[in-house]
Amino acid sequence: MPELPEVETVRRGLAALITGAKITDVDVPYPKVINGDVPDFVAQVKGATFKHFDRRGKYLLFRLDNGKTIVSHLRMEGQYSVEPAGADWHKHSEIIFHLADERTLMYNDTRRFGRMTIATTGEEAKVVPTLAKLGPEPTEADLKLDYMVEIFHKSHRMVKPFLLDQTKIAGLGNIYTDEVLWQTKIHPKTLTDDLSEAQLAELRENIIEEIKKAIAGHGTTVHSFSNVFGQVGQFQNQLDVYGRAGKPCLRCETTLEKIKVAQRGTTFCPHCQVEVR
Repeated sequence: MPELPEVETVRRGLAALITGAKITDVDVPYPKVINGDVPDFVAQVKGATFKHFDRRGKYLLFRLDNGKTIVSHLRMEGQYSVEPAGADWHKHSEIIFHLADERTLMYNDTRRFGRMTIATTGEEAKVVPTLAKLGPEPTEADLKLDYMVEIFHKSHRMVKPFLLDQTKIAGLGNIYTDEVLWQTKIHPKTLTDDLSEAQLAELRENIIEEIKKAIAGHGTTVHSFSNVFGQVGQFQNQLDVYGRAGKPCLRCETTLEKIKVAQRGTTFCPHCQVEVR
């Protein structure tokens, strides 16, 4: 599933390519992509112009000039592409926005899990309630140490699934959670209330820096992620632990191990990340 850096990369690509483009028509070959009534969705976006693009956690927010917002979640393998008018639809094209400048914006999804919802701008959380429940963005401005100390110490969960919980910190997924836990030398099964304030301060800094670097690297491509320009990410070449099970730890050369934590494949170093019992 695309995580925050990948979704942010898509947002920036869409902003660069179709800001100011007017929607003249919409085709929906896979109606389930739309949450709600398909004709109503089409009626509310047809004739509108893409004004700007925002992101919240793993959600994309397409702001239209008619006071409406398209909320889009890519889920497992959703991708956007901008192509010339008349271009053949992809095998898994789910919705096609025809633009007045002789181009089309296609949403393609081989797994067909991605969804879109139309909402009045500023009232997105009324139709997509999970937006209201998202935790702070993993940035210096939003993710405060006091907040982390409070939420970690009042919980009693393993740290790996806790970090994956979007209501705690928005945007982290399996890749970057493994990375920041390795960087901070925390075993993924460590209980949240066992982490000291010093450990949480280091974890916070690693989260912020890792996400920042991953965005600069245009995201991570493990299976199928590509940006709006059809380019794969580059950050997979900078991963320290994710996808490296069986290889030597870059810090101590101990063989990295892969286990299941909360049903998620988890790679860690048994020497650097000692499990506290």
